[in-house]
Amino acid sequence: MNWTVGWTRHLPKLLLATFACHFATGPLARAQAPPQPQAPASPVATDSAATAPAKTTLNLRQLLDAGGYIGLVIVALSIAMVALVVEHLLSIRRGALMPAGLAEGVRPLIAAGKYTEARQLCQARTSFLGQILTEGLAEVPLGYPTVEKAIEESSAEQAARLFRKIEYLSVIGTIAPMLGLLGTVWGMIIAFQEFANKVNPPVSELAPGIYQALVTTLLGLGVAVPALAAFAIFRNRVDELVAEAVLTAEQAFVDFKRSSLGPAESGSRRRSRSSGRVNPVTIEQSQEAV
Repeated sequence: MNWTVGWTRHLPKLLLATFACHFATGPLARAQAPPQPQAPASPVATDSAATAPAKTTLNLRQLLDAGGYIGLVIVALSIAMVALVVEHLLSIRRGALMPAGLAEGVRPLIAAGKYTEARQLCQARTSFLGQILTEGLAEVPLGYPTVEKAIEESSAEQAARLFRKIEYLSVIGTIAPMLGLLGTVWGMIIAFQEFANKVNPPVSELAPGIYQALVTTLLGLGVAVPALAAFAIFRNRVDELVAEAVLTAEQAFVDFKRSSLGPAESGSRRRSRSSGRVNPVTIEQSQEAV
């Protein structure tokens, strides 16, 4: 009885000791366990891995080397295209063609009859709008119809200059793929010369020549696509800004237009009314004597 009571008293301590020994010896046993031998690699898998073709990646330097002299010309065209795009972004914009406050400053001077000061202000702020306003102010003594015609002619001339400037992007977009096609044809000629030198040349000898021939086409298209896209964007921008500049210039002369054409228009309207009036026609009915 006493032995049973003592054993039950020390039972929790024995259980704690058993769990402690288990957790202490577990990691040690795993650390001392010998490594498991690995299965030998299959010879079929080794041979297939050895015979698998290595993946090749092309970089910019390899493309330029494969393009040859024609590729260098296309690269030069791409540099010119980037320079033109940057220049057009800086020059063909609303702030450059129509400086802020120019029309607002010229309009009160024109309304007050200070044409010399208005012309000096336009010449001081050289721009598309300033040029057409200057041409309009030069024709003020001849009346508003002449001023309006001068504005339209000057805007057409300035717009033609802008279109000629952006036309170089269209030229680059047209020439670049043609140069790429030229390089491709030249490379194909060199590649197929192997048939003249050998009876049945392997494909491995033809593939490098064809690959180098197609590189120039890739370079040409890579230059032509952004060049033509930039040309279309700048052409639409020129059309929009030219129309807005002409409308702004006409609004600057609106007070001069009212003072110049007001009496003339009223007189012409009176003349048109008088000339278009129909005199009453007297219709005489014959009365028959009954």
